[in-house]
Amino acid sequence: QVQLVESGGGLVQAGGSLRLSCAASGRTFSMYTMGWFRQALGEEREFVAVIRWIGTTDYADSVKGRFSISRDNAKNTVYLQMNSLKPEDTAVYYCAAGSRKMVLGDDDYWGQGTQVTVSS
Repeated sequence: QVQLVESGGGLVQAGGSLRLSCAASGRTFSMYTMGWFRQALGEEREFVAVIRWIGTTDYADSVKGRFSISRDNAKNTVYLQMNSLKPEDTAVYYCAAGSRKMVLGDDDYWGQGTQVTVSS
């Protein structure tokens, strides 16, 4: 069982930056693929970024060049650095984890989410 706790959300002006953190429980964090997803009001959840246990990363086209995902295995934490934020980045951001997964899905572990609001 893995528990995920997100933090770092908030209100920021367009063009600003935020860093989200996701702290995970458990002793095998390094073997987990970690990802960030988001869900805007009235929209379906969408993929944002992933960092696999083998170190590879992927990003949604909408955030490439602006967002960066990283992990600190010693702290059991994954980060999402968000720069040049836009109002359309406004959403609840969720952290997800799956053991040795290439793609994360509904059957993986999920956090409770943290709200990010970008004002214009």
